Amino acid sequence: MFKATHPILGTRDMPRAIAFYVDKLGFEIAFESPPEAPQYVGYRRDAVEIHMQFQLEHEMSRTRLRFVVEDPDALCDEYQRRGVECSPAGIQTTAWGTREFALWDPDRNALTFYRNVPKEDG
Repeated sequence: MFKATHPILGTRDMPRAIAFYVDKLGFEIAFESPPEAPQYVGYRRDAVEIHMQFQLEHEMSRTRLRFVVEDPDALCDEYQRRGVECSPAGIQTTAWGTREFALWDPDRNALTFYRNVPKEDG
């Protein structure tokens, strides 16, 4: 029955957020509302869409999103070339079986990009 989910991230500064998600993370604008001074924006990259809404200070809360990606190493390289500060330890293979890296957006929303690592036959 379920088809998709569109999490909503909060921001205190929509122009800064749009610049970060488009210029740094490579998302495209799916929609802006209202177009002349957006308060609600949809971003799309490949098959993923996330939404963002302007929020007052008392409405803000940090959100953590995990994105399943095909090649976290290549994506981490892309983001570093774009000047995005990623995990201090860089990309890692975790004890729980993922290859991943993370970053914070300008509003301190946590974004982790990962793929599952096949278990080695022992």
